[in-house]
This record gives sequence, C-alpha cells and structure tokens, in this order.
Amino acid sequence: MRISDGLVIELLKKSRKVNDELLHALMEQQKTEKKPLQDVVLRSNAISEKELTQLYAAEIGVPFVEIVPRNLRKEVLKLIPEHIARQYSVVLFDVTLDGAKLLAMEDPDDVQALNFLQKQLGADIKIHVATRSNILSALDQYRGNITSELTQVIASDTTQDEEEVSEEDVAEDSPIAQTVNLIIDYAIKQSSSDIHIEPREDYVSIRYRVDGQLKETNRLPKKVLAALVSRIKILSNLKIDERRAPQDGRFKVAIGSGQYALRVSTLPIADGEKVAMRILDESSKPSTLEELGFWGTNLERLEHALTRPHGMILFTGPTGSGKSTSLFSILSRLNQPSVNISTVEDPVEYKIPGVNQVQVNPVAGMTFANGLRALLRQDPNIIMVGEIRDGETARLAVQAALTGHLVFSTLHTNNAATCLPRLLDMGIEPFLIASTVRAIVGQRLVRKLVPEGIESYTPDEATVKRVGIAFGVENQEDMKRINQLEIQAMSANSFKFPAGTHQAEAFAQPSTTETTIKKLWRMNGTGGASSFRGRMGIYEVLTISPDLQKLIISNGTSENIQDQAIKEGMTTMQTDGFIKALRGQTTLEEVMRVTSER
Repeated sequence: MRISDGLVIELLKKSRKVNDELLHALMEQQKTEKKPLQDVVLRSNAISEKELTQLYAAEIGVPFVEIVPRNLRKEVLKLIPEHIARQYSVVLFDVTLDGAKLLAMEDPDDVQALNFLQKQLGADIKIHVATRSNILSALDQYRGNITSELTQVIASDTTQDEEEVSEEDVAEDSPIAQTVNLIIDYAIKQSSSDIHIEPREDYVSIRYRVDGQLKETNRLPKKVLAALVSRIKILSNLKIDERRAPQDGRFKVAIGSGQYALRVSTLPIADGEKVAMRILDESSKPSTLEELGFWGTNLERLEHALTRPHGMILFTGPTGSGKSTSLFSILSRLNQPSVNISTVEDPVEYKIPGVNQVQVNPVAGMTFANGLRALLRQDPNIIMVGEIRDGETARLAVQAALTGHLVFSTLHTNNAATCLPRLLDMGIEPFLIASTVRAIVGQRLVRKLVPEGIESYTPDEATVKRVGIAFGVENQEDMKRINQLEIQAMSANSFKFPAGTHQAEAFAQPSTTETTIKKLWRMNGTGGASSFRGRMGIYEVLTISPDLQKLIISNGTSENIQDQAIKEGMTTMQTDGFIKALRGQTTLEEVMRVTSER
C-alpha cells in the first residue's frame, strides 16, 4: 500500500497522534532522505502500521481487517493460487454463508488485481484493507503443516549417530539447520512465547507455549537431538562440546517484516540436553497503558504515580504475568532526550533505544546490587531494577528513591498488599517503606475470548457459590458495586470491543446474585469449548495513603493493608477480571485460574 505524502499528512492530523512540531520534523527528514513520507513516519514509530492503515481504510471507505493467520482455513485460502496471492498481495480469508468471498488486500486501488480476481473468483467479492505485514504472515499459511514439512526434511537427514555430530550435520544448508528454521518459523507464526525442545527416552518432544499454555506440536526421532542442539548452540554462540552444564545465549532472526530475538537456555536432563527458547518480538511497538488493560481508578492511580519526580513504583506477580511488558511500556513512554533512564536486568528482554540497559552477570561480579550501585553514579533520573531479590538490593533501591530518583522494580508476591510485608522481611524499616513507595501494581494475564467461538455452559449450584465467594459478590449490595464499576468501564476509552460483546443489558437489574453469575458464566461459555486468542492483563493498583502509611509503620499485616486499600477504593485483580468478563473479554473461569493461589 502506497499512500501519497499529502494524504499521509492529512491522516496524521486527523489521528491527533502527531503534533505540528513532530510533523514538521518528519517532513524535513523526508526531504533529506528523499523517501516517501509514509516510510519515514512508520520508521519513526510516530504511528503504527496498523493505525495508519486503519485511518487510510476509513478515508477511502473500505473496511479494515486484521487476519489471524493460524485461524485461516486452508480450503478457503487456496481458492486463490499461492503465486497469484503473492503477486497481488491478497488473501482470501473467509467465505460467507451466502457465498460472498472476503478478500484482504494491501492496495484496494490495484485495478489490475481486482479485474483478475473477479475473473478468478466471480463478481461476489468483498474487499478489505489489511497491513502489509499482516498479509505476509497470512500468505505463509500456504505452506504445509509443520509435521509434514519436518518429516520431509528429516527423511533427507543421513545422521545416524546420536552423539557424534559433524560439521556437515549443522551446516547452513543441512537438514538439521532447516529443521531448526522450521521449528522457529512455525512458533512465530503461531504467536508462541516459548519453544521447548525436550528429549524423551525414545523421541524428542517439540512444544510451543501459546497464550500461556504449553502444547506439544511434534515428535522427532531421538537420533537428531545432538545435531539439533548443536545447531542451536552455534546460532547462540554457545560451547558445542559442553553438554554437562547449563548455558545461556541469544540470537536474532528476521521473519516476514518482523525482527525477533530468541533467548536460549540449555539444560542437561536424564535423557539428554533440553533447550528452551523465549521469543521476543523486537519490532513490536510498546503498548499504551489502556491497550494493556488499565482503565478507571487503576489507570488514574498509576498515571498519578508516574508524574511523581521520585519514589518507588513496584510491579508484582508470578513469572509470566506480564510485569516486563508493563515496565517496557512505561519506560518507553517516559523515555525522552532530557531524561536519563538506566536499568539493570536479568536478562535484558526488551531493548529500548536511548535507555542504558545493563545485563546482570554474577560471574563477573555484576549482581543486581552491584549494578544498581554503579547506576547511582551515572547521574540517572529514572532507574529500573529488574527484580528485588535480596535485602541489599532493596536497601539500595529505597536509598535511590529517597535521594530524588524514580525507581521501578518487580517483586514475586501474590498481590499488591503482600509486597509491603515482603520489604519488611528484607530488613527495610517501616517508615522508609511508607515514605518511598508510591504505588504497587499487582497483575496477572488472562486469555481473551474470541466472541464468535463461544459455547454455552450452565454451572451447578456449588460452582455458583464458589464463584460468588471468589469474586466477593455474595449479595445484592456487592452486585450493585460491580454494576457501577461496569458502567464506568463502558465509558472508559480503553474499552473498545468487537460488536456483540457488550453484555451489560443482561445485568442491568439482576433478580439475584446467583442468576447474574449463571448468566455471566453461561454467556461467556466458561467450562465449555470457548475459543481464546491472545492475552490481556487484569490489575490492581495500590497507592500509599496517609492511613496506609500508618498501617505500614505499625507493622500491619497484608490482610489489614488489603482491607484498607479496598476501603479506599482499590479495584482488586478479581474485580477487574469480573468486569472484563462482564464486558465479554474473558471468562470467570479464566480469572479464577490465574488468581486462585490467593
């Protein structure tokens, strides 16, 4: 899709995402580089490719679509031959019940393409606009499934010895290298966050983590394990002959229009060497707080804390609850030429241009505490410590907050309230905690519902009672409070849902709490075979009020702190999840699954 410079300027002004000063700078840069303004704007991250395409689609009156490649039906996709689809950058993504064929195009003004496609498919076609990167990802679905491709590749592998690996076995054009490429390629196409290559007694298991859930996708012959691990070690710059000790490395790949970093960890286990690879999308643009799922009181409290010139803002939750993503978004937002941001992390997951990021290396003496101590001599305004693991790091973080720095960090506690007693356990004086901590964010990730993939299910009475207790909706007063929050959510700018997902009318005047829970459980398909796509956060933001300061100084328990915070209007994670279930974004069962340890 090529948009004229004049239309790009018009669209940017309409979006209100670019002020006059930035627009002028982009236009000057475009003149210097002699490139289309569209390319300059997208490269600057002033607006995302998706946002610009949406604005363009609205301007020309053609509907915008975002295709989920893994949900495409092969029999529909292949109604257009692959070479034609690639030639014209077009994807046939669905066929309606009345036979209309839904097409996604990068350039809906391509008359030649439209004429050809009408001859190929008939006149009953409906054109949509999609981003170039989205179409490229969808076109990759023409390929066969990973099982058949891996079978073909491995069948050509003559490696017989499970232990001895030659240079030919792991060369760039070897079957093993192709196997590694296929495993990574398919993982990225499936939106996986992690790849696990795990040796078993008779085979090698390949598992992907998608939306937080691990699923086995393939089983490979055991004979390929040594060569497979060696190839990954070569890519990660690790020692090939070291098989008795764990190793960590990293490498990058470019797939489609995306740039991905893979963080590699090897571990010797009983049946061989296991490999885990975390996939990080380096081309992704940081999300806004609203896009992450913050709204209402939680958003207001966090926004207020971010305006403070010094103090501590802590994020808490188990591994994989989205803390790094939240910090990445906030630091990217605060990142300005006039501000010195320094971090010490283990590992550095998201690289942020303009931010000084330090990798922890205990072997070289670079611990969190030593790294933080060094950062304090680097004239920082904002400091981020990847995790507070011990008393020394905690004391240094508190000292930094006391001496005029804004400090971000994470703790592994169940909720926001238990974070404060945890600092006490690390030897921090209560009055220091009360005077430095500005806000604590507790968070979890829940899977998002696909509205068109919901199946009904009615819970039994025991389940209804359990849900009522878990979400604090045991009587009509509780339900009134929830309804008021749901109304607030309706007006929040961050709540923009697909048509048909709003369910507030079902709960406007519930006869009993029990019937409300049954309706919500049934309408969201909890317990049935509902479909999920992607994940979102549920949050609670605890800010330190004078009354809470008194509780902290008097060594109040986490229960006392939690009760006082709720009394002061804190929306808990469960309540936030309940509201998002009311809004049709997730299910009660999903919220209970991630908060049940509490």
